[in-house]
Amino acid sequence: MSDIIFIEGLRIDALIGVHDRERHAPQPLLLDIQMRFDTKVAAVSDTLADALDYEAIANRLADYAAQTSFMLVETLAEACASLILEEFGAKGVRLKLSKPEAMKSASAVGVEIVRGSFST
Repeated sequence: MSDIIFIEGLRIDALIGVHDRERHAPQPLLLDIQMRFDTKVAAVSDTLADALDYEAIANRLADYAAQTSFMLVETLAEACASLILEEFGAKGVRLKLSKPEAMKSASAVGVEIVRGSFST
C-alpha cells in the first residue's frame, strides 16, 4: 500500500517557543502532512466513513495545538503525529511543522518527522 493523503499549509496557532517573546501569545504555525492510508475501500464505496477525513484531522490538530503550551516544535510535531496515527488510523505520517515568525532572518524554521510505516 502506497496511498498518500496530504494536507499542505495547514495554519494552526499555538503558544510555543523557548524565548520570552514567544511565551506571551499564540503564534502561527504551518503544517505539511502526508499520511499513509489504503484508499481502495473508500474509492469503491465513495463514502467518507471509509476514508481518512482530512477536515476532521485539520480541525483536531488546530484544537489540540490551541490548548498546548510546548517549548519545542519537536514536541508538538511528535504529539500531532501520534494523534494522527492513534485517532485516525493512518499507517504512517510525514509531518513538517514550520514556525514562520520565529526568526527575522529566515522565512521559517521547524522540524520534519516521519512516524509509523512510511515506506512506499
